Amino acid sequence: MAKLYFYYSAMNAGKSTVLLQSAYNYKERGMDTLLFIPAIAMREQKKISSRIGLSAEAVSFDPEFQLFDYTKNIKQKNPKIQCVLIDEAQFLTKDQVLQLTEIADELNMPVLAYGLRSDFLGEPFPGSQYLLVWADNLIEIKTICHCGKKATMNTRIDQKGNPVKKGGQVHIGGNESYVSMCRKHFKLREFAANTLEKEQVF
Repeated sequence: MAKLYFYYSAMNAGKSTVLLQSAYNYKERGMDTLLFIPAIAMREQKKISSRIGLSAEAVSFDPEFQLFDYTKNIKQKNPKIQCVLIDEAQFLTKDQVLQLTEIADELNMPVLAYGLRSDFLGEPFPGSQYLLVWADNLIEIKTICHCGKKATMNTRIDQKGNPVKKGGQVHIGGNESYVSMCRKHFKLREFAANTLEKEQVF
């Protein structure tokens, strides 16, 4: 029986890299994959890209996109497709998360969703909220705070490196816009000017 997996982490933990590696593993074994990315999160045209330079073509989708119907149609045309992978899964709607469960349950295809649990204010993203409830397996991808503890929160920063404490939930960016922190430093909003240089990923 296929399962829905939710790989979650703080910012800059390498989620897209892990996704692309998973897709490559399928390809290496002669199987195709179907990759999705929310249109709002695309930095390159119809591609999933990682910070270390890996990339792959993906299908972009908006909140009205029917993931189950699209996947079912493509699977009928190409039986070699054996897995569905979604980048930036925090931007899924509640209904789209339900569709992912149907891909796993009805089409018997594993679904691997990668995303953030919470935004820069510590509030849950809708997609992540329902993935945490409905996914069969929850897997944490780890990174660390500048203090050395595990980072679980995301702090948005301005051009001078100062924490941003208000604004819209969606702001697409990488190291220049976000820093991963442990809960303690997220609550205190402690931030050293050289944090970006200290941040590590494993």
